[in-house]
Amino acid sequence: MAEHVSKDPLHGVTLEALLTDLVARFGWEELAARININCFKKDPSIKSSLKFLRRTPWARKEVEDLYVSTLGEKSVAAPGEDPWAKWK
Repeated sequence: MAEHVSKDPLHGVTLEALLTDLVARFGWEELAARININCFKKDPSIKSSLKFLRRTPWARKEVEDLYVSTLGEKSVAAPGEDPWAKWK
């Protein structure tokens, strides 16, 4: 019997992993320019952003949509560095 493979690009990706990847790829300033959320503008951190995004469905959707739309783009991780290492 064949295994079911999800076609959802967010399947298995935690909000923390997704946000960490976006910050590594764009930085807080560019992220704030793309998504107008105060937690990305004023004293941004992963922890405070996660708290806000978990309580605010419309903001979480915008972040998830940005992540999905940029999946094909090359990450800015250092050569040979695995940005997902701590989530494996």
